[in-house]
Amino acid sequence: MAFNDGKASVLHDFEQTLHFPPATCTFEELADSNRTGEQITLHGYLGTRRDASKTLTFAELRDIKLASTIQLVSSLASTSNAGVPAHEALRRLTTHSPVAVTGTLQPRKAPQKPSEHASGLITSAELRLESIVPLNAFPEDIIMAPETVFQADQRHLQIRNEPSLREALSFRSRAAHIIRDELCDKHDFIEIETPLLFKSTPEGAREFLVPTRVPGMAYALPQSPQQYKQILMASGIPRYMQIAKCFRDEDLRADRQPEFTQVDLEMAFASGEDVMRTVESVIQRLWVDMLHQRAMPESFPRMLYHEAMSKYGSDKPDLRLASEIHRVDYVLPVDLISKIGPLASPAVDIMKIPISEDPSATMTFVDSFMDSPEAQPFINNSHGQPGIFVIDSRKPLQGMQVFGFEAAEQVEELLALEDGDLVVLQARPNTPFSGGSTPIGNLRLALHKAAVKEGLLLAPTGFAFTWITDFPLFSPITDAEPGQGGAAGLASTHHPFTSPKTPADVDLLLTDPLSVVADHYDLVVNGVELGGGSRRIHNAEMQKFILQEILKISDERLGDFAHLLEALRAGCPPHAGLALGFDRLIAVMLGKESVRDVIAFPKTGRGEDAMVKSPTRMTERQLETYHLKLIEAK
Repeated sequence: MAFNDGKASVLHDFEQTLHFPPATCTFEELADSNRTGEQITLHGYLGTRRDASKTLTFAELRDIKLASTIQLVSSLASTSNAGVPAHEALRRLTTHSPVAVTGTLQPRKAPQKPSEHASGLITSAELRLESIVPLNAFPEDIIMAPETVFQADQRHLQIRNEPSLREALSFRSRAAHIIRDELCDKHDFIEIETPLLFKSTPEGAREFLVPTRVPGMAYALPQSPQQYKQILMASGIPRYMQIAKCFRDEDLRADRQPEFTQVDLEMAFASGEDVMRTVESVIQRLWVDMLHQRAMPESFPRMLYHEAMSKYGSDKPDLRLASEIHRVDYVLPVDLISKIGPLASPAVDIMKIPISEDPSATMTFVDSFMDSPEAQPFINNSHGQPGIFVIDSRKPLQGMQVFGFEAAEQVEELLALEDGDLVVLQARPNTPFSGGSTPIGNLRLALHKAAVKEGLLLAPTGFAFTWITDFPLFSPITDAEPGQGGAAGLASTHHPFTSPKTPADVDLLLTDPLSVVADHYDLVVNGVELGGGSRRIHNAEMQKFILQEILKISDERLGDFAHLLEALRAGCPPHAGLALGFDRLIAVMLGKESVRDVIAFPKTGRGEDAMVKSPTRMTERQLETYHLKLIEAK
């Protein structure tokens, strides 16, 4: 019987929440007008409560955005609320419970400081409570205070308790609106949704497969809408855009998620220059409208891939940092080069970082850094450890005795050295640059970060944009990336649909594929790649040649691209496009370290959703339905 009474109570309590009075105004409207003496109804969440006496209670009501607060004043004189006096009902409710309240606005007698939860406060009026309708109860076993730190498995409470998270999600929404407005309304793009259930094709990243009930058959989630948007170009769509979901089964880090969002666009009868100008207008609009930047450059500077790698050791350089890298093996003594590392005839790079004017302070910093975990990748570099020197005018050759007089003099002139400067020497293979960074480029960033943390250098500020262009069209295959699975030992640096840049590069395909320059461009700001794009191969026979003759993929895998080749064969016009990483873009704009801070429900570093506990183990019945069988890992 007690169980039935409990069920009846649950049903009764729920019934009371089905019909509640609509809000007659918002908190913003209250702040913008004088409605003193007017009866109004507001929706929101209860904040802190203070019982002044048995007959008088003050409480905060936070609006539905959890941004502004108004004070409620309740006394025993408050009217009845479904048989319970409103005053008594208020005092029964827990903080953070959602409610609908009705009362009369009256002048605030003693303006009160808002709680730490509230970012805004209406101080000109307070609400004398007449009726309160509880819409749910916040449990007493959950402690929520401004200083409470919730774990990832309570993401809903993280969002609710941290204004910065809610603000980031709101900022993200407004940014998406501006992007659509700029592209669709200003540049005549058409927003088109492309399928999420795609097919497995060797584009370069590992895919997530979706099994079907047909034995042996599976979809693949798209790494990007790349092939669909090229098909749209063959379909007579002049300009396509989409804020698209993409999926890649790759190792995770702060700026990567297994599912992510990108601003995807493609333009027919266009070159890379057309795409870059269009993207610049989008970025400029975002920075002016949302970050209130007054002075944005009309166009962003350009830098060749080779220049970025040689000067900064990165294909996404942070130009706000000084410390350019210089190649110096031509000035160094042969015996010094032989001591740097095990490589024969290496290229040797050098850079300086002005850590401090005091050599002893710089040396203390160096010792601390080299003892830290951050230094281990550089110490264990198979091409040799970095040579680190601290400039000290009190020592012979300023502490660069091993260079010899002539080389030390040339290095001093090249780097304009001063006391306390940190000088780093690093060997690398004397081969063309490939990949995204060099060891000395990574060390440059690590040392700057450590010096900022120690208060020896100021944190860089502002935004430094640049386009990185002229990437190699192909790169040697590495164990870390699957490439396109061809037999040539090569992989497309960007993806296999990227066009060579010039007629001379087309000719090089037959003799020296690794020297071919791609019509590929990345937009970089502050050491972060915001997005990348390229001019595409619009000719079916040329696309087939790249796949079959250069990458040497199998006939079976070539057949996976039959749909794209057929579309290109149908008179597809020249086209180019780009994808901006939307999560990364928002993180950069808000100064967040991780994209997880701008995603409502991100995955952890292990690719798991800690709140809903995904992925989950498949049941025997599911395995049977999809004709799958688990095998033990070897």
